[in-house]
Amino acid sequence: MTLDIAGLSLLMGAAVGVVLALTGAGGGILAVPLLVFGLHLRMAEAAPIGLLAVGLAAALGALLALREGIVRYRAALMIGLTGMAVAPLGVRLSQLIPNGPVMALFALVLAWVAWRNLRQGRRAPSPVAPPSRRLPVCAMNPTTGRLTWRAPCTAMLGLTGALSGLLSGLLGVGGGFVIVPMLSEISNVPARGVVATSMAVIALVSVGGVLGAATQGSLDWAVAAPFAAGAVLALLAGRQFSSRWSGVRLQQAFGLLAGTVSVLMLVRAWGG
Repeated sequence: MTLDIAGLSLLMGAAVGVVLALTGAGGGILAVPLLVFGLHLRMAEAAPIGLLAVGLAAALGALLALREGIVRYRAALMIGLTGMAVAPLGVRLSQLIPNGPVMALFALVLAWVAWRNLRQGRRAPSPVAPPSRRLPVCAMNPTTGRLTWRAPCTAMLGLTGALSGLLSGLLGVGGGFVIVPMLSEISNVPARGVVATSMAVIALVSVGGVLGAATQGSLDWAVAAPFAAGAVLALLAGRQFSSRWSGVRLQQAFGLLAGTVSVLMLVRAWGG
């Protein structure tokens, strides 16, 4: 029976790693539903396992991207350290709030992610980006590749970190679904740089959530270890196809999948 659980955990972790490699933001949001429905875990049990797997896979992806020089590491440190500080609070809340409400909140977050991906997938891509006269809050110097740090930029990066940290500890998500759209909105960092920076942040934020869960004794290593191994191995494999499979159709497919899972999560939460 233990081998069956380990094998299933490995396969589910692999699915998370593939999605993380392709989207940079979607792996964590699917890890917890897989554990809830596949292994019938409670939210408080599934959240730290999903966070460990996503954090390790994201750390590997961030290291590979760092070698390419596309990680905005100072912004990642700002967001990540803030998230690390807030994540244990989310873990504590997950232990205090009943399973049903936490699952319902997760379903609502997942529904928002689905709506956002489907909406973006319907937009026709423009071959030429329209010129913008207004600099973003965190403007990147195209020559140096560094962000121009001002008070509004620091505040927005800190807010992004706090929100992603709270959700990572509470729901077991990496926070990429928050980090990627926020960085895209407040900066002019290219898409690959946003995804790479998001992975670096997820790796940092996950540390706080996993340590908080481990110290509180809510991390089942028998399930967590194979799940995390599957995610890391699949991330390495998925990177080979990320450039070919990215795009509008991938966004739409992920949006449909996220929407379906959100409905299932709401049904499970309603039924207790």
